[in-house]
Formats: sequence, C-alpha cells, structure tokens
Amino acid sequence: MKRHQQILAAVLVLQIILSIVTFWPRTASGEGGKPAIPDLQVKDIAALTITNDQHTTISLRKVEDEWGLTDADQYPAKSAEIEALLEQLTQLDTGNLVASTDTSHRQLQVAGDSYLRRVDLELTDGTKYTIYFGSAPRYTATHFRVAGQVETYLTTVVSTWELNPTPSSWVNTTYTELDQTTLTEVTLANANGTFTFVKEGEDWTLVGLAEGETLAAGKISDIVSKSSRVTMLRPLGKTEKPEYGMNAPLATVTLKSADAVYTVQVGAKNTTDNTYTVKSSESEYYVAVAEYSVKSLVENTREDFLQAPEETPTSTP
Repeated sequence: MKRHQQILAAVLVLQIILSIVTFWPRTASGEGGKPAIPDLQVKDIAALTITNDQHTTISLRKVEDEWGLTDADQYPAKSAEIEALLEQLTQLDTGNLVASTDTSHRQLQVAGDSYLRRVDLELTDGTKYTIYFGSAPRYTATHFRVAGQVETYLTTVVSTWELNPTPSSWVNTTYTELDQTTLTEVTLANANGTFTFVKEGEDWTLVGLAEGETLAAGKISDIVSKSSRVTMLRPLGKTEKPEYGMNAPLATVTLKSADAVYTVQVGAKNTTDNTYTVKSSESEYYVAVAEYSVKSLVENTREDFLQAPEETPTSTP
C-alpha cells in the first residue's frame, strides 16, 4: 500500500511539473513582443462590445467623437474611460506566449465557447476583431487570445475585472440632479393622494396641516431628496414603450423653483429585476432605477408625513 501511494504521489508531482512547463509564459520565438493586433489604434475603433461568462453584454459606439450605449439610443457614456481601456487593448502583445495549440483554449478559458470575457472591436472601415480573456495565473496577469489564432498569451496591461459589461461601469449613474436649495414647492401625486410641500425659510411643511398634527420632517426631506436627485441602474432609451407604464404613472413629482418647473414620473415595476421606469422632464431618456430609490414616492400616504401622536400613559391605581 505504501509503495502504491508513493507511485501516485510521484505521478501527481510529474503532472504538476508538466502543467507548469506547458503553461509557463515564455517569449514567443521570432515574435519579439509584437502587437497582438497589428496597427490597431484607438482613433480607428468605432464600436466596443464586452460579454462576460454569464452572457451579459454591453455595446458601446462612437458617434461624432462621443461614445454612447448602443442599445439605449446612444445614452452618453464616459468617453475618456472607454478610450483609456481601448488604449490598453492596443498594447496587447505576443511577448509572453503561454500555449500554441487549440487543445489548451478551454483550460485557459479563452475558447470561443468558454471564456471569462469576450471583447469585440469594430473599426471605422468595418474590420472586426474578437479577443478572448481567460484565467489569471496571478493577480496582475491574464491569459488572452485573438480569435482566428491558436496562440494564447499572457498580459499585464488589462485584466478581466476592468472589462465589466454593466452600464454603471461606463455611464454616469446620476440621471438628474437639481439644486435642492432653489426649490420652493414639491408636489407628490400617487395612488394614495396628492401631497404638496412648501418651503418656509429653511424648513418644509405640508399644505393642509391640521391643528394638532406634527410633521415627520425626515419623511418630507426623503421625498425632496429622491425626486431632485435620481440615480439609475441603467438607461433604457428615448422611446416610450407600453411596458414602461407611463400612460398611468404610479407617482408623479412636480418640483418648482423661482423660475422653473420640473417633473419626475415613476412608471411600472419590472418584476424581473425589481426596478421601476423613471422619466424626468430634464432628460429625453427613460431609465431603470432600483426599487428602494422610488418606493416612498409610490407608496407613501399622508400619515407617513406625520408623526404619530404620543400616547398618554395610563396610571395604575
């Protein structure tokens, strides 16, 4: 038995050594660290698509020198950050060859149907390239392969965590933001009624407050804050769709300043991801926001803006 265990241990050590030798980065013979995609330049890239291993995808396109989300009617994206990433992609080179056969693609997670990230580039002349990014043998290095080539290389210029296919990575998530100090009146209308708040000095009060009623000031501040500064999860585009529920919004907030009137409408709930569609008069785009961002706008009643009366303690004989 002991002899058998020694043989198994020796085989395991040999497998580890072979794996290290097989996938240890080495300078590609005759390549000398040439660009992985020859002559690729940021100025020539017109579109970028990032897909992760869960098939979540984001597509970005440059129109008149400005980047935007393709699937959201060119919602403005962070052009500087996108072009910084593209600059990294132009620096991919063949200096560290890891494997030169297609049998290693799945193991290194750079296969056409098994990858951690897939990056598709489209140039202004219509030329297209696909790059697969796979496993990371160490924190600062990532395996990659250009589609159409069998060789897999190691790079330190870009990692998979920088290739995030979520909109929040590439757009400013602040949808609209008004200066609260300029607001003088805010009206909330939802299924529970219409509530108007006016500013008296530095404080907000509820129109129609009855004698003996006391405001819950924090609840009013919450409404003013959430309606004057809207943070989105993702843009939806400029076209109103029936599923957005804007023909009968669940909540409408009207915000007035000395010289302007703004509206924020909350449409239907998307039960798939628990988001609500929101449309501001300050933007031509519809956006999806998290439930917690608009829950009070949709559900609050008049009682929510009042402090509960204190109970008079009963004396015991």
